Amino acid sequence: MADDNQEQNASGVEETLPVPTPEAQIAALAGERDQLAAEKADLKDRLLRTLADFENFRRRAERDRSEYAQYAATEMVRDLIPILDDFRRAVKVETADKEYAKGIELIDQRLFEALKKAGLEPIESAGKLFDPNLHQAVVRVQSEEFPDQTVLEEFQSGYNFKGKLLRPAMVKVAVKP
Repeated sequence: MADDNQEQNASGVEETLPVPTPEAQIAALAGERDQLAAEKADLKDRLLRTLADFENFRRRAERDRSEYAQYAATEMVRDLIPILDDFRRAVKVETADKEYAKGIELIDQRLFEALKKAGLEPIESAGKLFDPNLHQAVVRVQSEEFPDQTVLEEFQSGYNFKGKLLRPAMVKVAVKP
């Protein structure tokens, strides 16, 4: 039987295959080691990139969820502002039933406090300078008595919600003749 390093050719004569030298074996193993190290580095790089992508996705999803919740709250508060306006008007109406008036005033205060706690902030207008970013001028009145562009009266309250304008205040503004 022939050795592992020998083969028998078709004529029956045994040929010996060249035996790699130890240096050649070491060089081949070193090349294989370098190739495996490069593959490992590539896989590690891909893993780190995938982890970073996942972390970015997680943060983006959390930010989107937070923005959606804030948007939903904004829409809810926007829908409740007309009800708050109605209660404010009801408080100003004179009535013979003082208990009824007190109840309306209590509901107005509680609704306003709940909305304020959620982030609603009224815009102070009367006596301030007109700001087109916060006010909507419904009426302009020529006046020597008041400084130019001063808000004289507020017809409808304006509100900010969590630092953003939700509804501008409708106001009467003094202008110089």
